[in-house]
Amino acid sequence: MDTIAPTGAFTDTLAPLSAFEGVIDPANYTPLPDGWLLATADIVGSTKAIGAGQYKSVNMAGASVISALLNALGRQDLPFVFGGDGALVAVPGEAREIAREALAATRRWVSDELGLQLRAALIPISNIRAAGLDVRVALFRPTEHVAYAMFSGGGASWAETEMKAGRYEVPAAPSGTRPDLTGLSCRWDPIRSQHGDIVSIIAVPVPGGDMRAFQDLVSEIIALAGAEDRAGHPVPSRGPDLVFSLAGVDREARAQAPAGKRFATKLGIVGQIALVWVLTKLGLKLGRFDPVVYARDVASNTDFRKFDDGLKMTVDLDAATTGAIEARLAEAERAGICRFGVHRQNSALMTCIVATPLHRDHMHFVDGAAGGYAVAAANLKAKAA
Repeated sequence: MDTIAPTGAFTDTLAPLSAFEGVIDPANYTPLPDGWLLATADIVGSTKAIGAGQYKSVNMAGASVISALLNALGRQDLPFVFGGDGALVAVPGEAREIAREALAATRRWVSDELGLQLRAALIPISNIRAAGLDVRVALFRPTEHVAYAMFSGGGASWAETEMKAGRYEVPAAPSGTRPDLTGLSCRWDPIRSQHGDIVSIIAVPVPGGDMRAFQDLVSEIIALAGAEDRAGHPVPSRGPDLVFSLAGVDREARAQAPAGKRFATKLGIVGQIALVWVLTKLGLKLGRFDPVVYARDVASNTDFRKFDDGLKMTVDLDAATTGAIEARLAEAERAGICRFGVHRQNSALMTCIVATPLHRDHMHFVDGAAGGYAVAAANLKAKAA
């Protein structure tokens, strides 16, 4: 029988990396315990939806998977990764049914409230290992307040492929079912590039290829982007600008309250945005809440670089750096080392999970505002085909 480790017992064993370059070293990764599962989900037809102007809804749907699972399990330390149009969350075996219910409810909410089709699957780690792959996890800590999980071993990619093939499906819950999406928000303006373009980059190893050569390639790409100001971080160090958007308020209200009970929720959201704007403009604090510190933490706590069986980056680069990265990736692709996709746009988009603005462990997921990872992935797949 599989041994099931409590969530904290596993995550507490992981020594967070302080330098992102450490994500390429296999020695920094620890296998998920037997008995765990991968909850994975993504939007069907996300590229088409993005082309129709639904990029904010697509991003919010992807983040809703993480929010629903963390809230349902009452944990903020579960390993997860945000993929733009979807997400992956590792959950302990004893939480199987809770995770299934949360995924089912999220599928229904995305359909009812965002008009998008979310597919979802729950896949045992034992099945991934039976296929000859693994799921290993490392933690990267960009600040003392948050740490983001990195995944290696090929199992996460295999799980996504199985989900898209219709296996391990978690059906949608009955109409009207809602997940707990407390803290899910999207209150920030699109963040315009300061250097040239916001570039979404995905690079994955060729199956059966030279992994050492791929690790060296990732190191080179990280170094090229690292030569930019703040390593290409797309969010200004002072933090992004708050936005008052009726559509954004409506999306957040849909996450927080059912139909017929949203008027007060919308008023509360508008009031919070207005209060923070006034405090920021006047340089004032409200109790323990300091809007300047909060905005700076937003920038610091953002997941603009990640490793998920491959390198994913949303970075602000000048034309020369982007060209150098694309040239190096193309060279590696011709050599059979990697497959890659790149998408350029003029701004980035942020979706957030904020348990409380009084604490500094709020998490922020960034993607390109005109397709980002979804379009980069589509470009990668088109070349492979």
